Amino acid sequence: MNGKFLLDTNIIISLFNDEPDIDEIIFNAEEVFVPCIAIGELYYGANKSSRIQENTNCITEFAAVNTVLSCDVNTAIRYGNIKNLLKEKGKPIPENDIWIAAITQQFDLTLITKDKHFSLVEKIKVKIV
Repeated sequence: MNGKFLLDTNIIISLFNDEPDIDEIIFNAEEVFVPCIAIGELYYGANKSSRIQENTNCITEFAAVNTVLSCDVNTAIRYGNIKNLLKEKGKPIPENDIWIAAITQQFDLTLITKDKHFSLVEKIKVKIV
């Protein structure tokens, strides 16, 4: 599968766990990006774990070798539009996932995720694995 991908948090966790299907998708990608929101979610999970230092080191190393996309005013505008459309449909999704969807849309990437609710978001490309 070729293309420019944004990795959802659950996909990054799958990479950390060496899941072969995920490794293959990433290996064949043209470019891979990571949303800053996912990095925050990973650090949150690490801080709740029994291996805090080991897990935070892994995240820090991962972030250092990948392109992490941050939020800006353009992202915030898209976030507001996406959240409003989902509310109008009566189909809310988690807040952090709206931010991830906004980054996906802003940079015209394909989001790689295990979460089916991203398919509710209009104007983004999603690959659910």
